[in-house]
Amino acid sequence: MEIVTPQAAAILQADSLTKQVAFDHETLTILDDVSFKLPVASTLAIVGASGSGKSTLLGLLAGLDTPTRGCVTLAGQRLDGLDEDGLARLRAENVGFVFQSFQLLGALTALDNVALPLELIGRSDARRVAESLLARVGLGGRLLHRPRELSGGEQQRVALARAFATRPKLLFADEPTGNLDTQTGVRVVDLLFELNAEAATTLVLVTHDERLAARCACKLRLAAGRVLERAGL
Repeated sequence: MEIVTPQAAAILQADSLTKQVAFDHETLTILDDVSFKLPVASTLAIVGASGSGKSTLLGLLAGLDTPTRGCVTLAGQRLDGLDEDGLARLRAENVGFVFQSFQLLGALTALDNVALPLELIGRSDARRVAESLLARVGLGGRLLHRPRELSGGEQQRVALARAFATRPKLLFADEPTGNLDTQTGVRVVDLLFELNAEAATTLVLVTHDERLAARCACKLRLAAGRVLERAGL
């Protein structure tokens, strides 16, 4: 009897995503008919030149923006069927973010920044988990430092700890090394992939760095808003 292996479930699916905006009496197409399915625990690099639509696609996939046409399904839920509260709840339960500009809260310590998403979902062990994660990223001695007291690399490591704190199913990273020097960027990326493998998280990474993109199992290359290259999808 032939054994049929079931296809890996998709954690993220884009169907005919198109984004258009009105500009100076014209309609500009920023993203044009992008479709793909990303399996659970996979890694995807979205690459392309500046202005190719990478960050627009990321915003649509994360439900931070709405498409002109098409739809996104994240963790089994169509985003176009959710209101703002529903989107926020879906992201809180399933998604982590790492940004180029770190996006830490300046008034909070490293410990409080990492504990915050856990506290927002009612975890009583938020500070213990945050301490453990900060130790994991090499910042066990910097728990009470605020962002302005940390280097760029240290801030991004805090951001990584925060992103993985809730053990998200899906992590969106937008140019995570863009504000770091080359050596620091390499260390942060190594840590990102280590944490991602440990947590079996699905990673969607926007980058212009081809060497970084090569570390992902899947690749989507955009040019002028259209898919130019697709690998592993």
